[in-house]
Amino acid sequence: MAIVVNMPRLSDTMEEGVVAKWLKQVGDKVEEGDILAEIETDKATMEFESFNEGILLHIGVQEGETSPVDSLLAIIGEEGEDISGLLNSTPPAVEETKTEEAPKEEAKAESSSAVVIPDGVQVVSMPRLSDTMEEGTVASWLKKVGDKVEEGDILAEIETDKATMEFESFYEGTLLHVGTGEGETAPVDSLLAIIGPEGTDVAGLVEAHSSGSLSATAKEETPKQDTAPEVLPQVAEENKTSSSNDGGSGSGVGGRIFASPLAKKIAKDKGINLADIKGSGDNGRIVKKDVENYTPAAKVATPAAAAPATSAPAAVTNFAIAGEENTSEMKNSQMRKAIAKALGNSKFSAPHFYLNIEVDMENAIASRKMINAIPDTKVSFNDMVVKACAMALKKHPQVNTTWSDNATLYHSHIHVGVAVAVDEGLVVPVVKHTDALSLTQIGAAVKDLAGKARNKKIAPAEMQGSTFTVSNLGMFGIESFTSIINQPNSAILSVGAIVEKPVVKDGQIVVGNTMKVTLACDHRTVDGAVGAQFLQTLKTYLENPVTMLA
Repeated sequence: MAIVVNMPRLSDTMEEGVVAKWLKQVGDKVEEGDILAEIETDKATMEFESFNEGILLHIGVQEGETSPVDSLLAIIGEEGEDISGLLNSTPPAVEETKTEEAPKEEAKAESSSAVVIPDGVQVVSMPRLSDTMEEGTVASWLKKVGDKVEEGDILAEIETDKATMEFESFYEGTLLHVGTGEGETAPVDSLLAIIGPEGTDVAGLVEAHSSGSLSATAKEETPKQDTAPEVLPQVAEENKTSSSNDGGSGSGVGGRIFASPLAKKIAKDKGINLADIKGSGDNGRIVKKDVENYTPAAKVATPAAAAPATSAPAAVTNFAIAGEENTSEMKNSQMRKAIAKALGNSKFSAPHFYLNIEVDMENAIASRKMINAIPDTKVSFNDMVVKACAMALKKHPQVNTTWSDNATLYHSHIHVGVAVAVDEGLVVPVVKHTDALSLTQIGAAVKDLAGKARNKKIAPAEMQGSTFTVSNLGMFGIESFTSIINQPNSAILSVGAIVEKPVVKDGQIVVGNTMKVTLACDHRTVDGAVGAQFLQTLKTYLENPVTMLA
């Protein structure tokens, strides 16, 4: 699935960017963490990393060209993928937006003119680091109040709704004030920090911002930073580290080590010598994942001297008190907040009802065994459920709908979401046009998407657009459960474990294998009879898998 990469907002005042240089060309393979391009903002020239992997299929802004923030920068996808539909789509007019926002900007200027910002002082606001970001959490500060800050230094790591990202300083001076502490969450454009000459009194600025009389983005009294052409070599130089930095090269040779700022920080925190790590980025550049995946060679431990036989046992000074109570607190991640918000909205807005059915899985077990006997073929029971759902949705389009206040939306396409558990919570990758795929194709797609989700490499576009969802807890031994509808879907299927149990067949009690499934329906779009008919069709497909191969 092709991913559209937009011109990023790399500074709080950036409205457009210039592509100084492309480090990848159309047809090149792109890995997550690779540098795509060097982009010149209104303050500096910065490296822009890719958050996706695939083939660079299209470049929307050529070297030397200027383009507004959020306009088409590039498209990354699979080799040979048709992207004509993405190229023909027209982005919203930027100039109209600017015109509409002009009165607001004038109002900001008027409201902030009462507070004079001292010379050289810069108010830094919470940046918008993703297109859907509304607030950010400061995961860690890499500078503290009183520290000297250079342009290009990493100020903080900020957790968005999609990832934890480094936030670079576009200014130099002393960090005079921190407006959002570690672990705290603040809206986009709220006060993040203040940078300026050492000793400058900024109490008035902080008070003015707290009272709302100063906008964090006010720049009228702030002198414009010099953005001379020397910036590009300077930024490039920041990525070079000699053997005397970060622990040396280990061999005494003063060679340069190329590493991202975050990779340097993680290596320093873990006590890892960057010279021991092989970089996977461009030109051997060390990126975050290289440090995180690095396993140092085992060192030979020096045997400890044996304790004298007459040594007295160490006195026990600490012990746990029976019945002691303790409660720890862990800040909610942006992903957990997003899950809570989405599921809360679904549960409280959609009138749920639930339908249960038990499926005879004997034929499914036999069919799967025959299919998997074919070399290089692997199909799971969940793949069979996903395929059966897609085929049942074709026969019952009322279930493949979305509720809106004014109309019910009927989808001609069938995109089945498959719930996947990850460390931070739950994500739902989407298998597009599921009804047109074979069992083996569905299996390959689900495996690929689930792997990306667990490795945090899945793209936002790969988790959007579902028309129906399947949630399977059978592998955990759960026999039956109910799920909350994944809006904007109208239904979700909960799949339990296959259980060996006594069943009645032809009047005789025999050993059988059954599986319970539960359909949660939004009663605004799906009535009880419609949901029951869908389950009957699903049951027919699962109990006669050969019908799914026709």
